[in-house]
Amino acid sequence: MSKSTNTTRAQESTNAIERMYITMRHLFNRGFYKPMGISGETLRNALLQLRPEIYGTIAEEKAELSGLIYVLERLPEGIEQCRFINLTSDEGYGKSHFKAIIPPKRRRNCYRIDDEQMNIEITRGRSDIYDILTHLTFLFIESNKISKRVIIEETGTTTRDWQKLEYAISKSKLTQAEREIAIMHTANVLGRTFDELLEVYGKFATKKNPDRLLQIIYWLGKLAIEEEVSSEKRAITFSPALRERLGHHIHGERWADTIKKTLKTAGLLERPIHIISANMHSVMNSLFAKKALAKEFPNTNSLAIFEKLSAAENSALRNKVISVAKKNGMIAIDDLSGTNIDVQIFDTAKLTSANCSYEFQKELAREKKPIIFVMDYAFGEQAYETIDELLKPYKIKKNQEVFLDIESISIMGKAGILEGGKGDLMIPSAHIFEGTGDNYPFKNELCAADFEGNGLKVLEGTMVTVLGTSLQNKDILKFFNTSTWKAIGLEMEGVHYQKAIQSASKIRKSIREDVKVRYAYYASDNPLETGSTLASGGLGTTGVKPTYLITDKIVQQIFNSQG
Repeated sequence: MSKSTNTTRAQESTNAIERMYITMRHLFNRGFYKPMGISGETLRNALLQLRPEIYGTIAEEKAELSGLIYVLERLPEGIEQCRFINLTSDEGYGKSHFKAIIPPKRRRNCYRIDDEQMNIEITRGRSDIYDILTHLTFLFIESNKISKRVIIEETGTTTRDWQKLEYAISKSKLTQAEREIAIMHTANVLGRTFDELLEVYGKFATKKNPDRLLQIIYWLGKLAIEEEVSSEKRAITFSPALRERLGHHIHGERWADTIKKTLKTAGLLERPIHIISANMHSVMNSLFAKKALAKEFPNTNSLAIFEKLSAAENSALRNKVISVAKKNGMIAIDDLSGTNIDVQIFDTAKLTSANCSYEFQKELAREKKPIIFVMDYAFGEQAYETIDELLKPYKIKKNQEVFLDIESISIMGKAGILEGGKGDLMIPSAHIFEGTGDNYPFKNELCAADFEGNGLKVLEGTMVTVLGTSLQNKDILKFFNTSTWKAIGLEMEGVHYQKAIQSASKIRKSIREDVKVRYAYYASDNPLETGSTLASGGLGTTGVKPTYLITDKIVQQIFNSQG
């Protein structure tokens, strides 16, 4: 008789992630589900088994506060008050009286339809759905913890702590004494200490709503209690239009056509093109900021200028750089396609030593001077949709196509690092797709040596493209890091970009086969370190140095390759 084989925690976690994605696809195809009912049970159980680092104490009785901040920054304000959440395609709500609600850390349009319903527009593909459903599952689990703590089973009534929270919520304004009393009772409701709640209270607050934490906890608990006591079930639905359109590249095609049309109108369609996926400031600032702000910063190095430009209060400086950029060949395309990916096009033929910090190594004819095309960050699978459409030839007439002369594609992004800290650099040599054996090795034009000597740790090796940022735990990450995969970090888009690049260059032949590829990431967090996950907060100015080091190296290579 064979001995039983015990699965490792990493294997169990991988199975939990796989179950979550299969379940989410099933629920999407079904069209609706009740998250706290039988249909949502598999999703809840899988998330509780996985226990992602970003959701902290999700599997414990006490409430998770850092995870709650992280989730609410990525969901629309007021979603905790809604019994019905409807995921839709772009179905014209922007033309109605409904005001778009955009979460602080996720670019998606959401609409509060009435007191009970929130509609969330999905225009960035399946990754967006996975992201939302995972965060909502966390919210429902946390709300259920509250109801369990405050409902007295014998009588069906609620505890005194809950009643005191209800009373505090009923008041339009709280005195400091009333606020502290409410915090004390809320701490009991959450299984946390007064001190713990006091520490995070301000992180939930807004100028209009300083007591937002109390209201969030109240509404999470209220809907869970009503579901338990009076069977008023919460429901998540997927609109018929969303189910019909998903996966058809509708938004990506619209986005790519707008860009190609703009290039044609400007007479730039047949020039050499370098694509950079980055933010909307680093390339522009690297090209123009030093010369544009010479009066303001005559003896200041570039990094110090970039740090000043990143400060929220320096909008006048940023506007000056934008103005100079537009006068010297920058075309800005604000997205109207629904992808939420803005674009900047730089015509290097209009750059001179008087306005730009970079120069070509030798004189080039105007038609040989390249176009630098910068696109904002894609989200997960959206990276495939957008690049796949962009690299297709542009159809001018029915039987007339123009093939784009793409010389290089550079991807800069934030990622989780597995050996290092915030701001450190990762230079991948291959991407592997989480949950599969799919792997995408490539020749990276960037290497670790390009970035050494700048006071940052630089890792080179394999990176994992994950299905979602919030579904990782230490066991899976340690496996990726210490197994023969020897992964150095994790991100969400690499495989999807590379899949599109390889199909266009190697199979479809719509771009040159020898297209140069550059990937570089800087660490937004280290999910293996307690207190260093994404839930611990943003990078602040720590991200300025690595962002501009990577940007500088990419732009340098573009200018030098023309020599």
